[in-house]
Amino acid sequence: MRIGYVQNKPIFGKLNENIEKALALISKVDADLIVLPELFASGYFFPSADKVFEMAETVPNGRTVKLFKSLSKKKKCAFIFGLAERKGNRCYNSAVYITPQGQTYLYRKLHLFYREKFWFTKGNLKLRVFPFYEFKVGMMICYDWIYPEVCRILALKGANLVCHPSNLVLKYCQDAMKTRSIENRIFTVTANRVGKDSCGSETFRFTGLSQITDVDGSLLSSASPTRPETGVADLDLSESLSKASTPENHIFNDRRPDFYRDLVE
Repeated sequence: MRIGYVQNKPIFGKLNENIEKALALISKVDADLIVLPELFASGYFFPSADKVFEMAETVPNGRTVKLFKSLSKKKKCAFIFGLAERKGNRCYNSAVYITPQGQTYLYRKLHLFYREKFWFTKGNLKLRVFPFYEFKVGMMICYDWIYPEVCRILALKGANLVCHPSNLVLKYCQDAMKTRSIENRIFTVTANRVGKDSCGSETFRFTGLSQITDVDGSLLSSASPTRPETGVADLDLSESLSKASTPENHIFNDRRPDFYRDLVE
């Protein structure tokens, strides 16, 4: 499968402009699945929960989802992208997976970062994997990376590929995602953004460096730390079916869950 990412530079609140620029980047990518960043159209640094509610949309009936449904069918390409989702009187930091056949799948960010705790409600959907041709894809968002349990659960559920829409500001994630690949023998795609968002006296600067990693943690594609751009890699997802780290070790069968109970206490 050919997998791609879009690394964009949104201007906060300029939804139409940001979508148009993202579509221009998408037009350069020929892939079976394209991953876009977290909150790719809205920008990140919201001044208030009220502003989130104003800019959020419903899934699956919001305009961005409808736009990507049409594009997915036309381009014969699946998409995963992040957006602010409105559900009743709550808003979630969500990712949407759309297939060319019209299926729509949803993930809500479990681990909210910094001021997101004031803007969004914690995700309330169980971790799931979704069909991607004969394989399975999982989703996580940005700060979920720091919790290895997320990728492990997705891998145990059969994920061959984990897609990771992000707005990263810490410097550790890209290296950590290599480890997530190694410890689960899965492929990962991190779609990050560049540029900065400011609110009052505080500014977030985003790290770029979107990437695709293979089951051994090797980089198959890596983007600039500062420029909007795209990347692709051809993946043999069947490589993720083998969980052998040595001829005598299976990373899942060798686990000792009886000794891990402290994780959930």
